[in-house]
Amino acid sequence: MTFTPHGKHLIGGEWIASEQRFTSEPAHGPSHAFSVGTVALVNRACEAAEAAFWSFGHAPREERAALLEAIADEIEARAEAITAIGTQETGLPEARLQGERGRTVGQLRLFAAHIRKGEHLDRRHDPALPDRQPLPRPDLRMVQRPIGPVAVFGASNFPLAFSTAGGDTAAALAAGCPVVVKGHSAHPGTGEIVAEAIHAAIAKTGTHPGVFSLVQGGDRKVGEALVQHPLVKAVGFTGSLAGGRALFDLCAARPEPIPFFGELGSVNPMFLLPEAMRARAEALGQGWAGSLSMGAGQFCTNPGIAVVLDGADADRFAEAARTALAQVGPQVMLTEGIARAYRDGKARFEARNAVKPLLATESDGRTASPNLYETTAAAWLQDQALGEEVFGPLGLVVRVRGMEEMLHLARGFEGQLTATIHMEDADLAAARELLPVLERKAGRVLVNGFPTGVEVCDAMVHGGPYPASTNFGATSVGTMAIRRFLRPVCYQGFPEALLPQDLR
Repeated sequence: MTFTPHGKHLIGGEWIASEQRFTSEPAHGPSHAFSVGTVALVNRACEAAEAAFWSFGHAPREERAALLEAIADEIEARAEAITAIGTQETGLPEARLQGERGRTVGQLRLFAAHIRKGEHLDRRHDPALPDRQPLPRPDLRMVQRPIGPVAVFGASNFPLAFSTAGGDTAAALAAGCPVVVKGHSAHPGTGEIVAEAIHAAIAKTGTHPGVFSLVQGGDRKVGEALVQHPLVKAVGFTGSLAGGRALFDLCAARPEPIPFFGELGSVNPMFLLPEAMRARAEALGQGWAGSLSMGAGQFCTNPGIAVVLDGADADRFAEAARTALAQVGPQVMLTEGIARAYRDGKARFEARNAVKPLLATESDGRTASPNLYETTAAAWLQDQALGEEVFGPLGLVVRVRGMEEMLHLARGFEGQLTATIHMEDADLAAARELLPVLERKAGRVLVNGFPTGVEVCDAMVHGGPYPASTNFGATSVGTMAIRRFLRPVCYQGFPEALLPQDLR
């Protein structure tokens, strides 16, 4: 199946072209022209979403599950074409796109199964107590209800799993919330073909067409108009700290403030305890290098910092990582802008006398090669910039003088998506001291693993304290992600026939 983009927006079931066009900048292959988003299109999409909510938000869960499964089927029907244009636009290898497509359809089907079970509803019932003294108690029932239209911003680094039909969209649709997606300009063709799949699934299931819209491209005013539109009731975002914080502030400043669920990045520190380093320093260094350079380091869970006790084991670890990273050739990055930001981050490290280069490479154009540096805990604690994310295959070894300094360093980290402990049984006492600090800092704590790769399941948490995310009580991966787009409603004294179907 071949696919040539037509470059239009999908608004309330209609493919619409706008006068202004932009040209895609693929890593390889032909470029295509796409319509530029406008505030007028955002308004139209939000109005269509509100119109759809009155039927979709009250539809039986089985109907919503059927839509999610139909979207998954339609994406799979376009599998080869999605992989082809996805690799062209992003430079990601075919195997990565195929795996990400599997994750995308998998989470759609997971949410379908989840809402069929009804566990997300958190149903509660306190029966009436008419004879209670001094006052009777009425019958009280509670259930989680959808909040209304949701805005979703596509991510640059996951053109499928965190974009048009990704986790935010799947969770919102599962909750009963129509979605307006602001497509990412780094992969507009991929966004368009996935929108076609959603459009086909909507038609197949007889769902209101306003349940999904895609607005392509557009300047900052288009994104601002989307988060400020009075009909939008929540926003899902995956991207940079600066961009996410700007949108978060707009959401908070609205006449009706709304929740902004932003996943903004993380350095995902690893803490390597003494016995683990003594037993397997080289293997840990090699494993870290593989995780650090996977996908050109363009994962929000990329473990950018390794904290080790200074000494011979740290030397072995650092040398093993350096050797492994030196064997990794230049990799294509998602966009030229991301590649420039990576070079800027590298320059930030090299401008500091307290940072020693272990592997310094040159990158140009849209490619990136790994870089490795080391510093001391004292220097790291004095320079906040060393704890900021560099999006790409860049690692920093931080040497500490003992476990007390490691604990002190751990307390100095900002909020993280993940934190990792590498340990042996003999490290248990040290790990117990470290764990209370790490679980306060991160949404997911690992032992003897690497955080790249996020399992889509019930128990997963992909979020964390700010600046990892803007809402530490939420996750953007796993079935609990649906809770972001629901709110509890209590029904007092209702006759059975008037209750929502899920409470009868």
